[in-house]
Amino acid sequence: MAAGFSPPAAAPGVPVRWRQVFSVAAIATAILLPAGNAQAAKLFTGVVTHVSDGDTLWVLPDSGGAPRKLRLDGIDAPEICQQGGLASRRALEKAVLHRPVQVQVRRRDDFDRELARVFIDGRDLGAQLVGEGQAWSYRWRRSTGPYAAEEAQARLARRGLFVDARAEPPRDFRRRNGPCATPAR
Repeated sequence: MAAGFSPPAAAPGVPVRWRQVFSVAAIATAILLPAGNAQAAKLFTGVVTHVSDGDTLWVLPDSGGAPRKLRLDGIDAPEICQQGGLASRRALEKAVLHRPVQVQVRRRDDFDRELARVFIDGRDLGAQLVGEGQAWSYRWRRSTGPYAAEEAQARLARRGLFVDARAEPPRDFRRRNGPCATPAR
């Protein structure tokens, strides 16, 4: 039998090149294990401890540690000092404050904040808020965002922010006025 070949794991008559098997296994392990662990680290459950505004909340993970500040991915709620801002925050508080949630961290934004999809009782919180007219579907370049259908329905039904057909999107408000002053916590 030639060196480098061993038949035990091979089908009859098919040689196995162990060096290749170990290389492929090492590569697969290097690729798949961190991805699996990273994915597991991105999913967690916890309880909402604080709501800053209509698209930002703090979740205390069930696994322990400090509360994590999360921005809801895919929505843009009015600034707290903008018309509709306080109502949007109250709607988010009513939906999740002191309640258990499931969190899927999707990425970090330019300000190093965790952007996450949050689910309560199996419902997508972002879709719920936009559908109630408490936020806009987050637009990016030419995309109308992930909740465009919910926003269109809220506009047609004139719910929440969309009672006023001229409601100003937060992006435009920030461009004109800058950010709201942050109150001391």
